[in-house]
Amino acid sequence: MNRKLLTPYGLKFNPFSAQIPVEALWSSPVIGQFCWRLEQQLGEGGFALISGVSGSGKSATLRLLQSRLANQREVTVGVLSRPQAALADFYRELGDLFGVPLRPHNRWASAKALRERWLQHIDTSLVRPVLLVDEAQEMHAAVLSELRLLTSAELDSRSILTVVLAGDDRLCTQLELPELVPLASRIRTQTRNGGTRELDYVAWLSMPKATFTASDPLVGPLQALNLMSVGAIEKAKDGTSTVEP
Repeated sequence: MNRKLLTPYGLKFNPFSAQIPVEALWSSPVIGQFCWRLEQQLGEGGFALISGVSGSGKSATLRLLQSRLANQREVTVGVLSRPQAALADFYRELGDLFGVPLRPHNRWASAKALRERWLQHIDTSLVRPVLLVDEAQEMHAAVLSELRLLTSAELDSRSILTVVLAGDDRLCTQLELPELVPLASRIRTQTRNGGTRELDYVAWLSMPKATFTASDPLVGPLQALNLMSVGAIEKAKDGTSTVEP
């Protein structure tokens, strides 16, 4: 889609492109609440989960979360780029993300160095470092178990890292495995992306025009569509009408 097609609709970016800047992404009330809860979790650490079918916006949710965390003072955020890696490469990438030189052939020394770095960060900033994992359904069960043990301290009474896993339904199925039930029980915050909820739809239509349009011609029609949509949805709830996408 070229600029000539964007201008008549008052759009700044191609809405069908995967390269939309994070500031142009829409944060629904559900996503906003998830990000807020995750921010409150930084002081305690632990796991969080973003699930949903393919194309439901899990990666976009991670981008919005990463952008919000970047505005937090003294929060260190690492993004795992190879979730499918085996244990040795997993440790190598963790060391690179958090600035710790590791020797993957010595797993004990590597785990000790990472934990010391995270504890040092907690002592100076009072918040946990954050690890974001997209396509987490590709992670091996052994790596997920290692991550759980790596982030646990003081006889499993303290978490020293905040981990956000994003994946499709295969990840949810994987978390039901006996060896991963302990990790699933430690998920403190979660959201499931799916079809747009009615309230999200109304909230999007109610947004200020400056948020989603670059010019004024569509303001009147959008406001009218907003009012009609609210009425149609209310009628649908009463069983007197149907709402078409």
